[in-house]
Amino acid sequence: MSIKRTDALRVAVLASGRGSNLQAVIDAIEAGTVQANIVAVISNKKDAPALERAKQHGLPALFVDPKPYTGRPDSREAYDRALLDVLKQHDVELILLAGYMKIVTRVLVETFMNRMMNIHPSLLPSFPGLEVQKKAIDWGCKLAGCTVHFVTEGVDEGPIILQAAVPILDDDTPNTLAARILEQEHKIYPRAIQLFAEGRLQVDGRRVFIENGKPKGEAVISPS
Repeated sequence: MSIKRTDALRVAVLASGRGSNLQAVIDAIEAGTVQANIVAVISNKKDAPALERAKQHGLPALFVDPKPYTGRPDSREAYDRALLDVLKQHDVELILLAGYMKIVTRVLVETFMNRMMNIHPSLLPSFPGLEVQKKAIDWGCKLAGCTVHFVTEGVDEGPIILQAAVPILDDDTPNTLAARILEQEHKIYPRAIQLFAEGRLQVDGRRVFIENGKPKGEAVISPS
């Protein structure tokens, strides 16, 4: 049974690029549909547009430089330890990866087990990694989509929280398909955060169960 929070969930966002999913989360928080506070937006890129988005909304925008750790045998783990120090300073409860172009290590995964989410533009477990829209088209898939999942050490292998599907059209390119998928990303990522904030997510092995979560509608068939 979930316990209703009396305070807002403390969230940190890790982003390397433009931050469109960050913006979707900010918009949902400002609209009152997600009961959370973004306490830090952190990037490994000094000029990441995501940091500028954060500043425009009065959010802490932090650049953690990876260069001091480059060349070390434990460079990835050392960088994540630096991130972990920042996250602890901000009392972060949930980490969101939003276009974060680094593979996180066990340093973060173990500390934030089932408390770190990512959104991926495919219907996992199909097409992990990069260039997933091109792969879906090349394979002749009729449906594509996006997945919110908890982060594990395996790339795009964590327990699935929410998914949304879109049809692949005959004249789709990777760019047109990516644009339609992104619209759904902006819907399901905030929803997953709110479910977490409400304490309604329970992880059992590879499966995530949602308290009072009942799928609606019939099967999605493409072409109809």
